[in-house]
Amino acid sequence: MRTLLLTGPGGAGTSTLAAATAVRAAADGTRTLLLARPGPRPAGLDDVPGLTVAPVSPLAAAESLWTSAGDALDAVPGLTPPPPTSVVPLPGSAELALLARLARACAGDEADTVVVDAGPVESGTALVGLPGALRWWLDQALPTRLRVLGAVRTAAVRSGAAPRGPVDAVLDAVPPLEAALGRLSLDDPACTEVRLVAVPRARAVPALRRAATALALHGQQPAAVLARVLPDGGPGEWWARRAAEQDAALTALAELAPLRRVAESAQEPGDVAALTALLPPGDGAAPAAALTPSVARADGVRRLVLPLPWAERAGLDLTRWQDDLVVTAAGARRSVRLDSLLRRCVVTGGTLADAGTARARLEVTFTPDPQLWPADLLAAEGSTP
Repeated sequence: MRTLLLTGPGGAGTSTLAAATAVRAAADGTRTLLLARPGPRPAGLDDVPGLTVAPVSPLAAAESLWTSAGDALDAVPGLTPPPPTSVVPLPGSAELALLARLARACAGDEADTVVVDAGPVESGTALVGLPGALRWWLDQALPTRLRVLGAVRTAAVRSGAAPRGPVDAVLDAVPPLEAALGRLSLDDPACTEVRLVAVPRARAVPALRRAATALALHGQQPAAVLARVLPDGGPGEWWARRAAEQDAALTALAELAPLRRVAESAQEPGDVAALTALLPPGDGAAPAAALTPSVARADGVRRLVLPLPWAERAGLDLTRWQDDLVVTAAGARRSVRLDSLLRRCVVTGGTLADAGTARARLEVTFTPDPQLWPADLLAAEGSTP
């Protein structure tokens, strides 16, 4: 299943271009599913052959989840849970609802192409990092020792040696959740293409550069920038100044990913024909390369390099937590699991090379920990106890 995820600054027209992308995909003969945010839709969109439109409501998703957890909640002594219609969704539930619906589409083989209207750029980048964040929370809540105890508990309940309780409902929910997360590859550009939507004005450039950094932190990068451009030929000084700003922004946006110009229309597209006219036939975007950490060894140290295009030193943070390297950049955070050798090393330095450019990268140096490395291996590494 191929996923096309569209996101952009508020007011850039992400929902409109997501719908147009879905219409084009269906016209190419692929089974297409559009995961749309709640709201009005262009006329005829629900009737396009080969296209299924699935509105994703955080409120409905919260009610559904609460309903499915009803048995476990009712088993808690002294707890009177509210009905699903009284549940207040938590912040971030919009991304969780999209992720859950995407996982269901993947499990049910509902489509060949899924187009995701990920909304504002902050929500879009958060959605890309959400599967990794949920895996991290599962590891924290259920480390190996608790998983072993949980397996013993589950076996006892199934054999009738122990009564079933609320904790068993939680344990039962973990395997399906992990299976769903395993099917999602939002951080893999070969499976999920991120397309940024922008109105090419000066303020859009830093916002989308920041988004590119946040995406890179999770291994993603934009496959295309869909820029909504003004028509040519406007008269007067105002138009000339506006066109100059647009040209400068387009030049900068083209550095982020291949640029696709979408001619601005006089009116908001109100039907399928208007949506079809927005984008030319054909997909027009090639998958981007994955941005993965690499490790090099030299002079007794190992250097981990994490590509972070357009990253700035402000807001960049680096910490070591047990077997993970935790990196914060552009308002996003990722916990990178170290390999078996780096876990036996200590962090001795970190620097952001070529900050603020497309070549920006975080370089972290590691030195073998004498307490964890035998003396002969230290000598082979070029280090001394």
